[in-house]
Amino acid sequence: MRQYIFRRLLQAIPTLFGITILSYAIVVAAPGNPVATLAFGPRTTQAQKVQLAEQLGINDPVYKQYIRWLVGNDWQSFRTLDRRGNPVRDADGNIEYENGTQRGILRGDFGTSFVSKKPAMDVLVGKIPATLELGGLALLFGLGLGLPIGVLAAVWRGGWFDNITRVMAVVFNAVPVFWLGLLLLLIFGSQLGWLPMGGRYPTNYFITGEVTVRERVEHLILPVAVLSTGYVAVFSRLMRASTLDVLSQDYIRTAQAKGLRGRQVYFVHAARNAMIPIATILGPAIPGLIGGALITETIFSWPGVARTAFTAVLTQDYPVIMASVILVSLATIIGYLLSDILYALIDPRIRLS
Repeated sequence: MRQYIFRRLLQAIPTLFGITILSYAIVVAAPGNPVATLAFGPRTTQAQKVQLAEQLGINDPVYKQYIRWLVGNDWQSFRTLDRRGNPVRDADGNIEYENGTQRGILRGDFGTSFVSKKPAMDVLVGKIPATLELGGLALLFGLGLGLPIGVLAAVWRGGWFDNITRVMAVVFNAVPVFWLGLLLLLIFGSQLGWLPMGGRYPTNYFITGEVTVRERVEHLILPVAVLSTGYVAVFSRLMRASTLDVLSQDYIRTAQAKGLRGRQVYFVHAARNAMIPIATILGPAIPGLIGGALITETIFSWPGVARTAFTAVLTQDYPVIMASVILVSLATIIGYLLSDILYALIDPRIRLS
């Protein structure tokens, strides 16, 4: 297992480099440029735009820009040198660099956000807890409801429970997320006033800095419900089909012939082997926690990574865009690796080699 994980991580390195090349090429080919974003204003002269372009290095060939973005240019961009040829340090002991100097994404430096003037990675890292909170709870609810519903629908095949759950799964898959979110906001937020209209915290939190558990739960109910409906629909339908295939196996009939209880037969022997296809879609579901919650985060004003990345695209905040792409790429690689590991945990007969 350890050798397999280590080998997969090594194989992920060229994959990640390929993603960086492709994503950087797409951003470079996109209309507009950083100078047009940073120097937007009637008082900006042409000379200032030329100077800014020189500082950013966008006049260099694309391959030089990519290398500088990848490994940085701080090793050749010392602001001043002392008499001995060593770089001058500030009062805190840090080396002073020229404007526009980067350490490169390999050292975690994606540049400075054009909008917030903060490091791009810091902008996203501050949004990760909100995204994990929303997406993680939605995924847990999807698994906690979808798996038992799928098993029971397979056990009671053709019955009223099976028919209702299949219809509801199709409905949840067909209903647009934005429509469902707005409908729930209208009913439970505007008309009934039972739940807040959006946000992660109540308004007074930003004044007092205090929030109760009840208030946190109230702000989570609607966005988690909207985001988890898709997971429940997918997991229940897939679990039903997989369980129907497992129930026809000989070992299930043997377990029933031995007099085991139905709950033990269906939810222990059958469900464990039926979960192998579930492990397959858990890989894409993990990066989906980051990128798939865009509509939900926008409707409910949830301060997550997806909403931040979408805003960065609208404002042409290139450093934040590239940091978002790399973050989602890493989550995708880790997600598929976890899927392979789950195969071996669910079915010991599977050996990773």
